Amino acid sequence: MRFDVITLFPEVFSAITEQGITARARKRGLWNIHFWNPRDVTEDAHRTVDDRPFGGGPGMVMMAEPLAKTLELIRAAGNRGRVIAFAPSAEHLTDERVRALSASPDESLVLVCGRYEGIDERFLATHVDAFVSLGDFVLSGAELAACCLIDAVVRQLPGAIKELSQLDESFSTGLLDCPHYTRPEEWRGMRVPDVLLSGHHANIEKWRREKSLEATFKNRPELLIISRSLGRLTKADEKFLALLACEKPAQGH
Repeated sequence: MRFDVITLFPEVFSAITEQGITARARKRGLWNIHFWNPRDVTEDAHRTVDDRPFGGGPGMVMMAEPLAKTLELIRAAGNRGRVIAFAPSAEHLTDERVRALSASPDESLVLVCGRYEGIDERFLATHVDAFVSLGDFVLSGAELAACCLIDAVVRQLPGAIKELSQLDESFSTGLLDCPHYTRPEEWRGMRVPDVLLSGHHANIEKWRREKSLEATFKNRPELLIISRSLGRLTKADEKFLALLACEKPAQGH
């Protein structure tokens, strides 16, 4: 999979190009990345890529022309894929969207990393195919958001990580993940749950499923509605959730 990234700060991406799962997957040729700095297509002495906003107001706005010229170079270099930009007002990046992006490992994407107050709307309206948000907050620039998108997509590519690890992650089943423990069996007076030491695989799986349901019930109950509508919850799941609902304290008490 190929990513071409328009950014003023390519060094930020060392977190995914040089570390961990994504770095190993890159070395194995599962994905590659190219960086394009819009300053490189400017013609003035200051290599200007931003200017004051029309109508006044704080901050600076990234100019349309350097971005458009940079995108033209990317197209000439062979990336004809979709162009994605980042905005707090956009649809959130979800596990479903990540899996859709990773479904075609041969696909190419262009990621536009805005800075300052934002990007000239005319470029966004004419050159961007989709927008992504990590949540209802604002970052100083989109580089970190782009890193998150790339990391999430790459780990879904075949061969990037073990399939069993992939299938057992949060959201892969529509629910949050269960708690995890490792050695020692007792740490600062806290023991690993006995069921995980029992060697009884059926009981272990039941415990993990119930803990996953419990975490989702307490922290992201809207995911249960989605799972229920998709028929992902079993009768045993529904019975356990009913018990949790009975135990939940009433509001105001």
